[in-house]
Amino acid sequence: MTQSTLARPASLPASLPASPPDRVPVGDPVHTPFVPVPSPASFIDSPASRILAQPLMLGLFLPIQAGGWSASTLPRTTDWSFDYNAGLVKQAEDFGFDLVFALSQWLPKGGYGGVFDGHALDSFMTLAALTARTERIVLVATSHVLYGPWHPLHFAKFCATLDHISNGRWGINVVTGHRAVEHEMFGWQRIEHDRRYELAAEFLDAVQQLWAQPDNFTCHPLQSSWRLNGAFVTPKPRYGRPLLVNATGSDAGIEFAARYSDVVFITSPAGSEIEAALAALPEHTARVKAAAARHGRPVRTLINPMVICRETPAEARAYRDAIVAHGDEGSFQRFDSDAHAWRGNAAQRQAAAARAVGGNISIVGSPEEIAAYIVRLHRAGIDGVQLSFFDFEPDLRFFGERVLPLLREAGLRH
Repeated sequence: MTQSTLARPASLPASLPASPPDRVPVGDPVHTPFVPVPSPASFIDSPASRILAQPLMLGLFLPIQAGGWSASTLPRTTDWSFDYNAGLVKQAEDFGFDLVFALSQWLPKGGYGGVFDGHALDSFMTLAALTARTERIVLVATSHVLYGPWHPLHFAKFCATLDHISNGRWGINVVTGHRAVEHEMFGWQRIEHDRRYELAAEFLDAVQQLWAQPDNFTCHPLQSSWRLNGAFVTPKPRYGRPLLVNATGSDAGIEFAARYSDVVFITSPAGSEIEAALAALPEHTARVKAAAARHGRPVRTLINPMVICRETPAEARAYRDAIVAHGDEGSFQRFDSDAHAWRGNAAQRQAAAARAVGGNISIVGSPEEIAAYIVRLHRAGIDGVQLSFFDFEPDLRFFGERVLPLLREAGLRH
């Protein structure tokens, strides 16, 4: 039996060696023995290695929540139901996409209001169900690892099981949660920002040890309330562990991602306007990758463009204008985020209405223009795009038929 008290300081001592593949400290935080936890990318035949070998990873951000990603009432097919999203995943897989994501949210009755009325499937359960309906695409579920239901033993066992069902195509987007209402729904006040990452580090250290330990494992973390006494998980993941993703932009979040993640889901520091984003992203992506390099680890960056594409530039811009013209004021008024607040004066209302389009960045144009924007994102240090659409099914089909061949011609897709 391995018995230890798992303790991970907020930052590792500078004297600790770099450790690819991943190594997790167990025991005293100064004199720390390590147990190897290999990354799935260290196995040449793993699904993770296959997708990370692409010049540009291609993903789809599923609309498993009402309203998808756009606060607009313009008519569309986009729907939060399982069958609709399963159809999108099949379509993406047929086009050769590498991975799909889904968000996780916990909201009171009425959600954010308007089209964001709160109806949403659970990310973990939805992606778990899709393991049996897919063959090649990697499935990445978003999980708030600090919220009430999760214990490291549950999490490690469930993820290892799904890793086997999917033949190594399982991934987790580890998030800590930030909206006060979500923490309150689970019975506590919102945890301070940086402390959330300290607690998540203890959680993920234990989970990785359960995936890697050949014997029973005991740990009593310094800060978290859960305990492990003689715990064991079998089967072990097929390729060391599932793909790990983190969505972040803060100092503490980037440090967390640098230590744990294979892929870092970033946002544009300059907002959604594409030219401003392209100017800001090289420095931002370099910062994220440098943080990982200090830990002896490579990471890939992923960003979420909202794609509005039509055969001609004029048609694409008319489509965007129609989405904005139908901006859903009900959603803006109740959205729990300063970035989406409905401010009141004309200029602020116009800016909020423009965000009806959705996505961290938006790219609008003909197939040639969209491909050119994606090429420029790649040159700015972006290793993958996690695409959203307004009307998902027809817009995804158009992207696959008209834009994807151009990305192959540009050398971004094998």
